[in-house]
Amino acid sequence: MDPSVAQTPDVMRTTAWEDYALLDSGDGRKLERYGRYRVVRPEPQCLWSPRLPAGDWESADAAFEPTDEEDAGRWRFRDKPADQWTLGWGDVRFAARFTAFRHLAFFPEQAANWAWLDAIVRNQTTPPRVLNLFGYTGVASLVCAAAGASVTHVDASKKAIAWARENAELSGLSQAPIRWICEDARKYVQREARRGSRYEGVILDPPKYGRGPGGEVWRLFEDLPELAKLCAELLSEDAAFIVLNAYAARISGAALAGLLSERMAGRGGRIEWGELALVEEGDARQIGLSFYARWSR
Repeated sequence: MDPSVAQTPDVMRTTAWEDYALLDSGDGRKLERYGRYRVVRPEPQCLWSPRLPAGDWESADAAFEPTDEEDAGRWRFRDKPADQWTLGWGDVRFAARFTAFRHLAFFPEQAANWAWLDAIVRNQTTPPRVLNLFGYTGVASLVCAAAGASVTHVDASKKAIAWARENAELSGLSQAPIRWICEDARKYVQREARRGSRYEGVILDPPKYGRGPGGEVWRLFEDLPELAKLCAELLSEDAAFIVLNAYAARISGAALAGLLSERMAGRGGRIEWGELALVEEGDARQIGLSFYARWSR
């Protein structure tokens, strides 16, 4: 039996939590709180006007000033902030950092996905094996590990793997069953398929473009179909989930659902799809930031 596919999209909404909030947005920017710091970052989708007075924006601790090159730019600081500081979500702790690519070493809108992953892992009768590809600084891996999963975390960046390990230490999960693999995601999955390895869950959150440690080139539209096929083959008979997430402007939740429906043919289950959004404090407005599709048994 093929999986049933939701007929309409759903918006997974991330609202404020203790260590993060979207305070305001507008004029192509967003004003956020990361722990003790307030930060201004560009966001072209904010076509409306800010609600808060200009002084609230001008007094932010840091603002990212973009250049013409995509995601490039520099940070401007009011006072020199800490190089890194600790934030938390649920049982997980992680370091926030001002990276060169406008984000702070994690993506807050993914908190909606973290909540879903936490619930589905905790609902398994036996500890699931989870594969997290393009795992970056490891928050999703740590959420799954804290919920009881055995995790294989794969990323092509040695620096990202090092940060993920530090986040595991901060979370008290340094002894948790997590394998840290610095490798090209596609090569790793191809090798796992040849080995006959199996997982009960897969998280696939690739960039639009990237390079592996050996110079391997990743292009989302050209390479995602094959990688999704291989990931589906790695799922065990009693697999619980697979999640696809993408940030490319030309992609859609419907496209990801269509791909996942084909790759999960014959497995039954349910496919949901839509977008991830950050919601302003006060539930005033929301910013759609990425698209997702997910299959669950």
